Amino acid sequence: MPPAASTGERTGTFGILLFPGVEELDAIGPWEMATLWAHQPGGPSQCLMIGRSEAPITCAKGLVLLPHASFATAPPLDVLLVPGGQGTRTEVNNAELIAFLQHQSTTCRAVLSVCTGAFLLHAAGLLSGRRATTHWASLERLRALGDVVVVEERFTRDGAVWTAAGIASGLDLMLHFIAETAGDDVAAKVQLESEYFPASKIYGNAASSGQGSAYFRT
Repeated sequence: MPPAASTGERTGTFGILLFPGVEELDAIGPWEMATLWAHQPGGPSQCLMIGRSEAPITCAKGLVLLPHASFATAPPLDVLLVPGGQGTRTEVNNAELIAFLQHQSTTCRAVLSVCTGAFLLHAAGLLSGRRATTHWASLERLRALGDVVVVEERFTRDGAVWTAAGIASGLDLMLHFIAETAGDDVAAKVQLESEYFPASKIYGNAASSGQGSAYFRT
């Protein structure tokens, strides 16, 4: 994946999949990063939220989002990001959505997932034999699929497929993806504009209670 920043050329359309029950931050966090990136060299020419139709979509916590395009009207995507959320439990059986992922993945530069969006990638045949991660509470479900090399990391990359752990980890995945695609200087500007410099404090002892992913369990 050559850095687009070397030429300043745009990288095409960045699409984020939407579906009923999608986790809000899984989609909105990467959207924030992608749209800030669009103002920088090597950024996407446009960013689109894409649903089965262009009807409003109710997210997991009640936020309502309006897609810019449908499966039928979406252009070929350079990058496709698939969020997670409770809705993935039913969407893995949505033949139309899975077909959309399969079709778009044939021409995408990269396919990304956040949280349980990994299960949608798996249903589309994109994780077989690959390293991948997901929300800590769904790691065992992902392992049970049998053909995925599950890693307990905040995000990971295997070729053109990137996966992030739970919810807020999509922000870190996006910054790293931007750095790999457009260079550190562009990623630095996006990081600064978004003021994404997470505090290192871990509250209470929930993260050390034996639950969670290995990367943050102490």
